[in-house]
Amino acid sequence: MSKLLPYVCPKWAQNLNHIPKYRIQLANPDTPIHRWSLPGTPSKFEVSIKRDDMTGSTLSGNKVRKLEFLMADAVSRKCGHVITCGGVQSNHCRATAVAARQLQLQPHLLLRTDVQDQSKIGSEGNLLLDRLCGSNMYIVPRKSPYETELKPRMETLAKKLREETGKEAYLVPVGGSNSVGLFGYITVFEELISQGLFDQFDDIVFACGSGGTAAGLAISNHLTGSRIRCHAIIVCDDKAYFTDHINQTLCSVGLDTVHCQDILDIIEGHKGRGYGLSTSEELEFIMNVSQQSGIMLDPVYSGKAARGLMEELRSNPDRFQGNRILFLHTGGVFGMYDGSLDSVVKAETKDLVHMWPSIDSSPE
Repeated sequence: MSKLLPYVCPKWAQNLNHIPKYRIQLANPDTPIHRWSLPGTPSKFEVSIKRDDMTGSTLSGNKVRKLEFLMADAVSRKCGHVITCGGVQSNHCRATAVAARQLQLQPHLLLRTDVQDQSKIGSEGNLLLDRLCGSNMYIVPRKSPYETELKPRMETLAKKLREETGKEAYLVPVGGSNSVGLFGYITVFEELISQGLFDQFDDIVFACGSGGTAAGLAISNHLTGSRIRCHAIIVCDDKAYFTDHINQTLCSVGLDTVHCQDILDIIEGHKGRGYGLSTSEELEFIMNVSQQSGIMLDPVYSGKAARGLMEELRSNPDRFQGNRILFLHTGGVFGMYDGSLDSVVKAETKDLVHMWPSIDSSPE
């Protein structure tokens, strides 16, 4: 694999602070955009979808965009380990583990869950890939805050690894959302421009789980003249949390006179029972979308965001700048295999399973 490549920042972003020196090619770029028959969309709107679920196979989803810069930073610093954190079915942790192994680095994952017995940690969904990558997994309480519990644990682990192996560890924040990972979606915005973003769309909508994708897209839109409106549908925490996080990001890259509320519409009210928890209505929506459009949505991110988009188009259409909507599919396909969809899928498709015991008979 080609490793460190010089990073050439777009001209419109060259005054930002902390521009990375390098990136590593991990994603399949130029993911397609096409029209999307999202069930329940009002007739006055046209919805299209940007398929960032197609950035790769085991590296699919939006996280790999950020990891191109984060992993380049780790390699340039000659680190031997990578440490990150997330939920037990974290797409980010899975992508980090895969990318680390491709670059001959040892992955270490702090996974949040209510499970208290290590023998009960399964091998379904993202966990299967975490295990296949030989990741060291550290089980921590599900409600552990990042700043006060996860980050200190990561720092303690890095010190322990340094003492035991003599190698440095690179710490990747939750979701890869910092000033380094930010440039992943500055790169995506440049890609979107080349795909006709400004000419073909009025609004872009996406799931927001850690704030990195939201910050990258909103900052890029601002720097290029704010010609579209950015909408982040949050799937965890609240508007105040993400406003504060993105304002901190703005200050860190030298945009301290710009404020989150001026460049991003943060949409609450669609996280349901909470992060990683699904309602039957959400799961049925995912099933309906896949049956009617062939687009697979995950329960944690894209499913809630797409359902939120449909509901906002119907109940609050004035929040959108125009009627040409682009939805960014951020991936998460492996999260569909954690078992949460099983009962809904079986119930909805029970009449589609036919027994055909003999070639001389008709299907039952």
